[in-house]
This record gives sequence, C-alpha cells and structure tokens, in this order.
Amino acid sequence: MKHKLKMMKMCGLGAAVMLSLYTTSVWAFTIDDVAKQAKTLAGKSYEAPKSNLPSLFRDMKYADYQQIQFNHDKAYWSKLKTPFKLEFYHQGMYFDTPVAINEVTATAVHKIKYNPDYFNFGNVKHDKDTVKDLGFAGFKVLYPINSKDKNDEIVSMLGASYFRVIGSGQVYGLSARGLAIDTALPSGEEFPRFREYWIERPKAGDKTLTLYALLDSPRATGAYRFVITPGRDTVVNVQSKVYLRDKVGKLGVAPLTSMFLFGPNQPSPATNFRPELHDSNGLSIHAGNGEWIWRPLNNPKHLAVSSFATENPVGFGLLQRGRQFSRFEDLDDRYDQRPSAWVAPQGDWGKGRVELVEIPTNDETNDNIVAYWTPDQLPEPGKEMNFKYTITFSRDEDKMHAPDNAYVAQTRRSTGDVKQSNLIRQPDGTIAFVVDYIGADMKKLPQDTPVTAQTSIGDNGEIVDSQVRYNPVTKGWRLTVRVKVKDDKKPTEMRAALVNGDQTLSETWSYQLPANE
Repeated sequence: MKHKLKMMKMCGLGAAVMLSLYTTSVWAFTIDDVAKQAKTLAGKSYEAPKSNLPSLFRDMKYADYQQIQFNHDKAYWSKLKTPFKLEFYHQGMYFDTPVAINEVTATAVHKIKYNPDYFNFGNVKHDKDTVKDLGFAGFKVLYPINSKDKNDEIVSMLGASYFRVIGSGQVYGLSARGLAIDTALPSGEEFPRFREYWIERPKAGDKTLTLYALLDSPRATGAYRFVITPGRDTVVNVQSKVYLRDKVGKLGVAPLTSMFLFGPNQPSPATNFRPELHDSNGLSIHAGNGEWIWRPLNNPKHLAVSSFATENPVGFGLLQRGRQFSRFEDLDDRYDQRPSAWVAPQGDWGKGRVELVEIPTNDETNDNIVAYWTPDQLPEPGKEMNFKYTITFSRDEDKMHAPDNAYVAQTRRSTGDVKQSNLIRQPDGTIAFVVDYIGADMKKLPQDTPVTAQTSIGDNGEIVDSQVRYNPVTKGWRLTVRVKVKDDKKPTEMRAALVNGDQTLSETWSYQLPANE
C-alpha cells in the first residue's frame, strides 16, 4: 500500500511537472503574432502616422538633434546579467513620429515607456511638460563586441525601415532596409516604415538577440523577425511575411543602401587628398546559374538603373573591396573600416533580378546607391509573400567569394595611350581600364599560365586593345582594356572575364561607363 501511495505521489508530481512545462511552453511570441497584425492592416486603408512633436523639436537643425543623447547609465537591461543592452533615440527633425517598442519576456509583452529622464538634452532648451508624452524614434543595441569590458553599439534602427549593423573592428557605413517600393520609378519611391518593435529579453548566456517588427506603408505591410548574432562578422537572420495593400510598380526585397562619391574607376573631379570616398565600391552577385558578377559603382551625372536577371539567386551584396588605409587616407571617417553586406537567400526565390540604382550626388552625406532583389511576378493584394535570408556584415571580402573563382581587386580608369619607340606615351583618344584579378586558387597558378580575357562592349563603344599580364605583386593577373566611345552622352556597357582555354578563371567584370553629360 505504501509503495502504491509513493507511486501515486510520484505520478502526481510528474503530472504537475508536465502541466508546468505545458503551461510555460504554451505562450510564446512568434512572427505569426506580428503577421496577424500586418494582414489585418493590409485589409484596411492606410493611415499615415501623425506627428506629435512640438515645433521646437520638429524644426531643429541636425547639430541640435545630435545634442540629445541617451544617458548611458540608464541603458535598458543594464541591471540584468546579459551582454545585450538597449538605448533609445529621441524624436526630432524628420524623425517626427514615435515608434512603439515592446519587451517580450517568457510570460508577457509590455511596452517600454518613454521617459525624458532617459535623455540628456544638452543645450536644447525645452519645457518638460512638452516632452512628457513623446516617444522613441528608434533604438540601438549594445554588445561588448571588441572587448569584454566595453559595450559597443552594434545595431541602429532609426528611420523608415532602415537599420545599420556592424561587427568587431567595424564602423557604421551602408544600411539595410526592410522593404523598398518603386525605387527609381517616375512615380516616386515609397518608403515603408517599421511602426512597432518587439524585442525578446535576452538571458545571461545568450549569444543572439531576437526582435520583431511590424512594417506599414500606403501599399504594403509586413511582419519581420530578426535574429542578430554579433561577432567578427555580425550576421542577421531575417524572416519576413509581406502583404500588398495595392499593386506596386516594383518591390525591392532585402534592399541595401550605400554611398559612392568617387574612386579610381571614377576619380574625384576636384583635387582631393583622399584617393577614394565611398561606403561600398561594387555590387557582387552570385547568380542562380553559378556565375559571379562584379559591378563597380559609379556616381553618375544622371540616374542609372542596372538590372541583372537571375533565377533563384545564391547571393548578392554591396561590398567594400580593398581595405588598405592608403586607399582612403581619412582619419575621421575611416572608410577602410566600413563593412560589406552580403545577402544570402534561403530557399528558392524564383525568377527575378538584382537591380542596382545609382543616383548623382555632390557630397558624401547622401546615400546614392541602392541594390535589391525584385521578383518578376507579384501576388494579388492580400496574399502572403515569404522571404528568408541572412545578411552578413563583414570586412573579409575574400570569404564572400568562391576560392576557385578569381575576383576583381580593383578597377582603375586612365587616359588610353600607346608607348612610342622613344618610350614616350602618346594619348590615342581611348579610355583605358586596368582591372586586377586575384583569388586563392589563382595564386597557385604558374605565372606562365596562358591566361586570356573574354571581353565585350555594347553598341556605343569599340574595344581597341586588351592585354592580360601576370601581376607578381598580387600573384594575380592584370587586364588592361582600351576602348573608344562613340557617343559620350550615352553610357557604355563592358564585360570581361579571365579564362585558361575552356576554363573560366574569374568572375565577370561588368562595368558601365557613365554618360559624360
């Protein structure tokens, strides 16, 4: 009898444990919770967010906005044993509508309430009563990425659906976005915004941070899940469920936004001590058919849109190739430390194209480069679209390329010339491009390998000469192409790849010489 009673007690305890496990695991916040809201929103008319900012904050200059700083000693989660911390951005200037930010715990969701005491307002004179009911413009994530005793800002989510991410030894450069709509179309671009966030409270030993976002715009809504893994490379795993309210001209998936002012393929028109000035210098594509493509970036005089059709892309990204400080010589902005971003789709994305948009700019404060994937076919409004991908923010560009396929280390533009018998170089009316290829496997090739180039040019140009020679400095090969342009008021397309007989040795250099007027 005693034995039976003991067994019953143990069974009762086991049932209690099972019940406890069941009850605690029943509640979990997922992307589907956000997707329900997004789908409901998509079935309603769009309501534009209303600004709640007093004119003092709405009309302030950037220098004044910069004075409003978060008090670091009030960092969210600072009293928890977790490596992750949160800080918040104050509203101001064009960040004039609040975003809701929630914390997700093991048992509940609660809103993180705005408090002016979180902030130091510097010299910005304000009435405390006017700010007590404001909100946050966005947030940043802190993590000790460079040393264990210092919290570094590794993620910034501020404005529309923009976010910036860095790994160790990196500084902010290019941005990613949740979604792009009608980029570079005559109708004008639509900028969806993240209107609400849910951030999971991390535990002491967590190496990742998970957060969710609700996207909204006049013609689209969406639910997003971001899993952020900081490190030498910081990786963001993205899952999105997107719903159209209405038809769009073009949908940009996994958009990246960057800046290119000048570089050796397009030198500065004004004398500048910096040889290069850009957050990224090229678009890299690993197409579904296995081809690798490198498109050096330009700062054109007119809007330029380049399209690369590919089914089920393996990856694409805006890269900063060539990281020697001597290429930039900028002690303040450290362009040599800005990350590349590589988008790797998970699953098949179907037929579509990677598009590159290049916008004219006169200074480095404007992001003038956009790249994204756009599908050929879009579903009817209300139907769910699913996209999963990772974005890797890295300074190791050689690891973003296959070792058996050489890549372009640099593209340099020069006045075309011929060396005369007296050794004096005589300009011949051509434009020369010097393209250096390097690669892990290419370094192993004997220098007498018969490497040649397959080159082509569009209708607006003619290739006068192309030569390939071994480069003993890089243990790669250098291609020099001299071209004549027929009409310099039109852009000129060129392509080149290195081969050894029937074997392709390199990615395809795909360059567009911009129109001169």
